[in-house]
Amino acid sequence: MSKQNNFNYHGWLVLDKPINISSAKAVNIIKKIFNVKKAGHAGTLDPLATGVLPVAINTATKTIPYLVNTKKKYRFIIKWGEQTDTDDTEGEIINKSDDRPSEQDIKKILKFFTGKIEQKPPRFSALKINGKRAYKLARNKDEFEISSRVVKVLDLKLLKCIDDNFAEFQVTCEKGFYIRSLARDISLKLGTFGHVYTLKRTKVGRFNIKDAFPLETLEKLVHSAPAGKMAEDFLLPIDCVLDDIPALHISDEDAKMFCHGQAIDRKISSDYIPNGSDVLVKNRERSLGIAVFFEESLKPKRVFSNFIY
Repeated sequence: MSKQNNFNYHGWLVLDKPINISSAKAVNIIKKIFNVKKAGHAGTLDPLATGVLPVAINTATKTIPYLVNTKKKYRFIIKWGEQTDTDDTEGEIINKSDDRPSEQDIKKILKFFTGKIEQKPPRFSALKINGKRAYKLARNKDEFEISSRVVKVLDLKLLKCIDDNFAEFQVTCEKGFYIRSLARDISLKLGTFGHVYTLKRTKVGRFNIKDAFPLETLEKLVHSAPAGKMAEDFLLPIDCVLDDIPALHISDEDAKMFCHGQAIDRKISSDYIPNGSDVLVKNRERSLGIAVFFEESLKPKRVFSNFIY
């Protein structure tokens, strides 16, 4: 497929991010492959992590906030006996132990890491400490403290003990969760040290690894597809991440007003849509944008400009 300006393509692409590149770099590669003007990702993956990275193309970037807070699923392997300063394979070893946990011991302590738990993020993280990224402070060997915070684990399973040194787990969690911290804390609870050896995200909201495109094959698929087929073959609809908010259909006249940023009068029972709630606005089966319902009116919050009347 010859390169062309694909500014009229809008939607979500599910990428299987490869190892050793940042999420931001992966998005930049997608922008070049598809020759699109605007793209962004939901839910950052560390460079050493692989798996599901949802990428919003053009107008779909307006819906990113609705995906960031959804639950995520990961598979990861802990290497026992070594703690690193980054809590993964990238860092320097700072502690060692000859103790190795048994399968029975591992299963016994998993209950301490489910539900709402206190978790301290890794020192090498993107959190800001007094306006500076924690990983920059850590690289400079600066002294600083990171506070624990409450996070939520929906499910945690031991998949298998590979051998004495490695065990594989699966976790489903909510936003703000660090797998590296979980691996560190599980190891300490078992009386040893450990770090994340491999990490793969298998699900973000409705996006599943089985539907993800590997980056190394994506360009080949794009260039072999007929011109104009990108949206149909690779992109999911803009509103595919908005299943959790109510939808309202409006008339052609109201649609024109909404797309030009004007509020629409609409009497709706507060039992159906409480004041202050987000609403997906639709017309003729097209999603026009997101409005906030307040005092019998729909006030535009995010208009999908590709449907401007």
